[in-house]
Amino acid sequence: MAEALILDSEALNALANPAQRGALALRARAIARVAHERGALVRVPSPVLAEVCRRGRLDAAINQFLSRDVVRVVELTRPIAQRAGSLLGAARMSSDHAVDAFVVATALEFELALIASGDLKDIKRLAAAHPQISILAL
Repeated sequence: MAEALILDSEALNALANPAQRGALALRARAIARVAHERGALVRVPSPVLAEVCRRGRLDAAINQFLSRDVVRVVELTRPIAQRAGSLLGAARMSSDHAVDAFVVATALEFELALIASGDLKDIKRLAAAHPQISILAL
């Protein structure tokens, strides 16, 4: 199984809309460059799209970024959804953090995963018991 870079909503926004994201975009690009050098797959969990798509001009940039050959949207499957629920339960977190849990559950689909995130506290809490996941701050 391959290594993957999983993008949360902040990372996706930073890569798709670099002019609006400044320093976050620079950090996101550096993380993506390292992932590329390591041969990691770039994945976006489909629930992340609910946080970033708002039917505006920024959606065009998101859609353009997602159309790149190196980026794939990971569909929400029953096993990923149930794993996310288990992660929330283990971390004693509410469903308010469901998208973060979907990000971590998607990362667990890979042998090794990097999560690029602007929400370190919640992602770290959800991934705490999984040493195969590294979390990189934007």
